[in-house]
Amino acid sequence: MQSATVAIAATPADVFRDELIRHGHLLPTGVDGLYGRGEAFERVIAAVDAMVGRLAGDDRVEVLRFPPAMSRAGFEASGYFRNFPQLTAGISCFCGDDSAHRRALACTPAEGGWASHMQPADVMLTPASCYPVYPIVAARGRLPVEGWLVDSSSYCFRREPSVDPVRMQMFRQREQVCFGTPDRIRAFQSRWMDRAMAMFAALHLPAATDIANDPFFGRAAPLMRDGQRSQRLKFEILVPISDPDRPNACGSFNYHVTHFAEAYGIHAADGELAHTGCAGFGLERIVLALLRHHGMDPARWPGPVRAALSP
Repeated sequence: MQSATVAIAATPADVFRDELIRHGHLLPTGVDGLYGRGEAFERVIAAVDAMVGRLAGDDRVEVLRFPPAMSRAGFEASGYFRNFPQLTAGISCFCGDDSAHRRALACTPAEGGWASHMQPADVMLTPASCYPVYPIVAARGRLPVEGWLVDSSSYCFRREPSVDPVRMQMFRQREQVCFGTPDRIRAFQSRWMDRAMAMFAALHLPAATDIANDPFFGRAAPLMRDGQRSQRLKFEILVPISDPDRPNACGSFNYHVTHFAEAYGIHAADGELAHTGCAGFGLERIVLALLRHHGMDPARWPGPVRAALSP
């Protein structure tokens, strides 16, 4: 007796991903959440990145750019693995001699294969573009009286494979990182939320803000999530992309209090621990939102949207 085959309905994320691939915007690599990008997609990424940069206006900001990896020492100091081990990824290297190489090549899959002969390197994949900034600023000594502001950008990695194209493992992040007093950080957070909402309005995207929390891990996670929300430390700008009923964060506005100052030894001009905050934008997610709401051909997007991207 033959068993009946049950058809599994495609999810909105499946349909959106297939459409992006069909139009050449995303190139599958065989690993969920890891894509190549087509030429048109990259042109829009560059335009969105430039638009985020223009939001800074006359801010006196130091521009820093980073590779997708950071020092292991700097990563460990941040406490990221303590809070988000499920998203963490390191880099492993082969450090043996010729005979060790032969043993690695001879190692069967049942024995772990050649990968079992790799050793952790002194670098980690960067989880957020602001993370390499803190040890650099800390190494300079006390902050100026007026604080400091950094514009950072890098590819980032978070281990959360998914067929939903919005949830990539490797993606680009553009951030503004603020150092100073509590009042300065709160004002920075509010100012950048206003700027971001104006940007999404100019792009004709249906954006909304909401209090949010990070995906903390383990038994202490509920307490940490509640604390982050109750203190209003994290806000997100949400836009429906793959699924109209489940909007995605395209911008994040965070007040870290003294977490990073304690981790790296960042001090204000008066010697007290500095407070820090960041305003971050997921560049791929913004482009995906544009493709979802305005169509797969950027040349046919509404005139005001194209004008906002190409002033």
